Amino acid sequence: MTAAIDKPPVRPPSRWAAPPRPVWEEQPSGAGVAGKGLVLTLACLAILFPLWIVVVTSLSSRKTIDQAGGLVMIPRGITFVAYRELLSGGQVTRAAVISVLVTLIGTLFSMTVSVLCAYGLSRIGSLGHRWLLMLLLATMFFSAGLIPTYLLVQSLGLMDSYLALILPSAVSVFNILVLRGFFMGISQELIDSARIDGAGDFRILRQIVMPLSRAVLAVITLFYAVGYWSAWFNASLYLNDQDKMPLQNVMIQLVQKQEAPVGLGQAIKTGELSGLAVQMAVMVMALLPVAVLSPFVQKHFRKGMLTGAVKG
Repeated sequence: MTAAIDKPPVRPPSRWAAPPRPVWEEQPSGAGVAGKGLVLTLACLAILFPLWIVVVTSLSSRKTIDQAGGLVMIPRGITFVAYRELLSGGQVTRAAVISVLVTLIGTLFSMTVSVLCAYGLSRIGSLGHRWLLMLLLATMFFSAGLIPTYLLVQSLGLMDSYLALILPSAVSVFNILVLRGFFMGISQELIDSARIDGAGDFRILRQIVMPLSRAVLAVITLFYAVGYWSAWFNASLYLNDQDKMPLQNVMIQLVQKQEAPVGLGQAIKTGELSGLAVQMAVMVMALLPVAVLSPFVQKHFRKGMLTGAVKG
């Protein structure tokens, strides 16, 4: 009886290890690996270097900015005066609160409408399925234009209203089509078995479809949230009250030096604070939420977008 040969334990693949290459692909050469690394390094520097300048300038004192002649690349003493003044109250703080509320409410409303519409269109044979789909597709190629949209918002009494920041851009047909494609990839047998058990459409959507679609829902939620957070055109078009302006519009006013926010004008005049530091600080505040949320949703991009785009 021969002794059994102990096989070495198989280590599970590392999280950061590269996926196995197909047998028909050649192994990359040393020069190819070095070239890819160089290109990726240069691309990262091209993206991170401007952000570094913005952050460092926002954290620099007026003396440091004057010595550098403008934007600061090498920090010489860190100060949070610009952020402290911006967050101490006034127009910038109010604008940041408005942007957060509009983003949260708008994203929730847009996702609710988009998910319901996409689920209805994903059920082949539902009432008016084909005609509604054609109608939505037509809006991607033809639009009423800016003036009719403005007149519609005005006739609905939404001028100088926060609803004017949400309703005109509440739904994206592209996002609905991506959601529809993902929903169509869910097993029809699973949905039919739920119907046999007595589940209705809303229960199927809530307990079966949405839990299986976390990836695409996370991606589309990020798309809507970034769109609301970065939007400035609707506010500049439909809002006349300066106190209702969101953060992006206040940032544009600062960058264009149209007017200093309330509470900061005196600090800039006395030399305590640099206007350039204030501009960079507002930019950082506008970019920070997107920069923080994006890495958490990044892992869902491939599964959510590609699966939704291929199907349907």
